[in-house]
Amino acid sequence: MNQWHKEVMQDLDHGWTTYLQGLERSLKQLDRDITETAGMADACTDEWCQATEHVLDDLTNYIFSIHEPRNSNPENTRKIKELRRRVHELYAKYKSASARPANV
Repeated sequence: MNQWHKEVMQDLDHGWTTYLQGLERSLKQLDRDITETAGMADACTDEWCQATEHVLDDLTNYIFSIHEPRNSNPENTRKIKELRRRVHELYAKYKSASARPANV
């Protein structure tokens, strides 16, 4: 592999890593929000449910539309699989929290 190709691949790998880190931060933030809301008796409103479901749908689409790059490092491949697993778990957590009616 020549130097130019090596540099291009390193740049691409860095881009993938940054993108995956952003998705991971978004999932963590959404997880915190769902956990907080599940603990509050009157927070599970229709508005909250709709907003949360839209964010979850978007994140799910982003994560599952990723085609693992051919020359990706093994850590990024592992991270993609982990994000896919976590988004499933987060959706189940959301459904549990949204099943409780709000005290409006």
